[in-house]
Amino acid sequence: MEKFVISVDQGTTSTRAIIFNEAGEALASGQLEHKQIMTQPGWVEHDAMEIWDNARAVVGQALGSLNITRHSISAVGITNQRETTVIWNKHTGIPVYNALVWQDTRTQPIVDRLAQKGGVNRFREISGLPLATFFSGTKITWILENVAGVKEAAEAGDLLFGTMDTWLLWNFTGGPEGGVHKTDVTNASRTMLMNLRTLAWDEDVAAEFGIPVKMLPEICSSSEVYGIVSETSLLRDVPISGILGDQQAATFGQAAFNKGESKNTYGTGNFLIFNTGEEVVLSKNGLLTTLAYQLGDAKPVYALEGSIAVTGSLIQWLRDNLNFFQNAPEVEAMANTVADNGGCYFVPAFSGLFAPHWRPDARGALVGLTRFINKGHIARAALEATAFQTLEVLDALNADSGVDLTELKVDGGMTKNNTLMQFQADILGVPVISPVITETTALGAAYAAGLAVGFWSDLDQLRSRWKEGKRWIPNMDDAERQRQIKLWKKAVTKTLDWVE
Repeated sequence: MEKFVISVDQGTTSTRAIIFNEAGEALASGQLEHKQIMTQPGWVEHDAMEIWDNARAVVGQALGSLNITRHSISAVGITNQRETTVIWNKHTGIPVYNALVWQDTRTQPIVDRLAQKGGVNRFREISGLPLATFFSGTKITWILENVAGVKEAAEAGDLLFGTMDTWLLWNFTGGPEGGVHKTDVTNASRTMLMNLRTLAWDEDVAAEFGIPVKMLPEICSSSEVYGIVSETSLLRDVPISGILGDQQAATFGQAAFNKGESKNTYGTGNFLIFNTGEEVVLSKNGLLTTLAYQLGDAKPVYALEGSIAVTGSLIQWLRDNLNFFQNAPEVEAMANTVADNGGCYFVPAFSGLFAPHWRPDARGALVGLTRFINKGHIARAALEATAFQTLEVLDALNADSGVDLTELKVDGGMTKNNTLMQFQADILGVPVISPVITETTALGAAYAAGLAVGFWSDLDQLRSRWKEGKRWIPNMDDAERQRQIKLWKKAVTKTLDWVE
């Protein structure tokens, strides 16, 4: 009987299950979107129970699509939107509040309070991260401080915290009936609470956040058997043996295993990850220091990351809030109704500016408008914003690493947009390359899970699976490139100091 590995990819807007064969090919999938709950400006929540229900359902869709059962599945990998925070009662399995999404900015007052002593970088040496609303730590604090009875229940040992990988793992392995409460190093490194060097929770930092350590999951490697799926799922008795945060999973799926290799994922936001090997590199240019992966008992591999909050979600905003088009892929046709952006620039600082600026006071701005501007120009400016933000992160990476990147490996949904990818190559001045297998996030989690159970033998075997799919070559002259970059940087200045 042919065997497969299944990945559960729990993303910001949907949950997917994808089944891979030994060649790394995606054979079948299931997908369900979940509600985006936004009751106030800056608040973004998800219903964790809805996500758990969807996770079970999409597994059924994928198995049914391929007409196989659990007996054909060797292992389960989990990959997830990182930083999104859920706290639940370990006796009932019911969350005490909606999950706070990574994009949520309500915790800025907590960030400001913690930064009074030592500034926003007071924990960077330990965690690799600046104080920011992005990460899980302040989200845990907000729930503990703002939901009635939660702090007391947490101190009594009745509550558990997890990012979405932990929430799914706990539920898949039995929930209140013996569910496994674990996470991997990549997700733990996004909380602000893990010591990068010891790979353990830092009790002093947790105390500063007011978080009882007993509610935190056990930190494990990215590739080992965490637990066995329980009777509550179609995958019962199958081991869950790979966990990677989504951006690290995409890096793994791109086979960027070696120091100096990198990838850029185009999704709800954009995330550029650069492998720094076994060395912890603290950025001087606004990047994050994070875990790339750890395989079993092997030494951890670290990375620098440039995190951009709003790229694909800007296109969704044009669709949902302004009704520019019915389906997100239509943005390309609309952008191509004009020859260029007409002089308008769109800086989507909806959650402030992330890397490399880290300016929570910024808000979105559409600048350079004249009566000449139409929907096509705005659609093009929205696409170009993704490329310009990537340029800023790449400049920071080049400065930190001291080595200029000569090409950019890309993945994610927006890489299907030829107009965007060509502009990305043009504005960077280097080739942009996508792989044949574009489902790199789910593939990375499958690889980690498969390695742990011997489905794949080693990294060399996985590396041999990577094949170039498409390449975009820059064809913009340097004077035009510099003109556009200058105007973009000018546009960014218009977003700053908006929130007082």
